[in-house]
Amino acid sequence: MTIATVGLLHPGAMGAAVAKVLTQAGRTVLWASDGRSAESGARARARAAGLQDAGTVAELAARSDLVLAICPPHGALDTARAIGPFTGLYLDANAVSPATAAQIRAIVEAAGARYVDGAIIGPPPDGANAPRLYLSGRDGSVVAGLFAGGALEALVLDGEPTAASALKMAYAGWTKGTAALLLTMRDAARAHGVEDALVREWEHSIPSLPERSMHAARQADEKGWRWVAEMREIAATLGAAELPTGFHEAAAEVFERR
Repeated sequence: MTIATVGLLHPGAMGAAVAKVLTQAGRTVLWASDGRSAESGARARARAAGLQDAGTVAELAARSDLVLAICPPHGALDTARAIGPFTGLYLDANAVSPATAAQIRAIVEAAGARYVDGAIIGPPPDGANAPRLYLSGRDGSVVAGLFAGGALEALVLDGEPTAASALKMAYAGWTKGTAALLLTMRDAARAHGVEDALVREWEHSIPSLPERSMHAARQADEKGWRWVAEMREIAATLGAAELPTGFHEAAAEVFERR
C-alpha cells in the first residue's frame, strides 16, 4: 500500500512533532482547522510543522491514505468516532488500555478503515530526541516504513493487534506511577513538617531522588491533566490481567489534585 497523504487529528505538541518528521521527509500531512480556536495553539503548531489545512475532519479523511490520532487518552474514543467513513489506515497512537484500543479498532473498522495500534514512548522528536513508535497489527510494517531513516524510530511488535497499547501501559505504569508515588510521599512529609529532613535523607542515601521529585512535580503541573485518564487506562490494563488496580487509581487521584 502506498501512503502519499497523512491526516493528523488534533495537532498537539506530540502530534505536530511527529507530523513534522513526515513533512521533512517530503510527505503531505493534513490537519483540520474547523472548530479549532486560535487560542488553542493548534494553528501555530500546524504552521510550524508544515501541515496543510483540509478544513474539516471529513475532508481530511477523504484526502488521506492514513489518519493519525494522537490526543489525550480521554478523547481517544470520540476522536475515532468523529472520523466517519474512511477506507484507509487508522493509526491510533494514544495512551489507552488494550481494551480501549480494541473498542477503537471496532469503531474504525466498522467505518471501513484498517486499524493499526501505536504507542509513542519518549518526548516529542526534535532532532535531539529520538522517541520510539511501537506498532502492532497486520499493517504495522506499512506504517513503520513511513518513518524509516527519520527522527522517530518505528518498531513493529508481534502478538495481539493491541500489543503496542499494552506495552505503553506497562511502561507508563512505572514511569508515571512512580512519579505519583514520589509526589505523594513528599506531600505527606510536608504535611507532617519533615519535608526538609526527607530531602536531606534522600540526598544522603538516594541522591537522585530530590531532583527526580522536582522533575515529577514540574511534569505533573504541566501534563497531569492528561495523565488522570492514562492512569485509569493503566488500572484497567492491570485489572484485565487480574492484577491490583489500586496503585494507578490512586495515581489518577494524585494527578487530578495538581
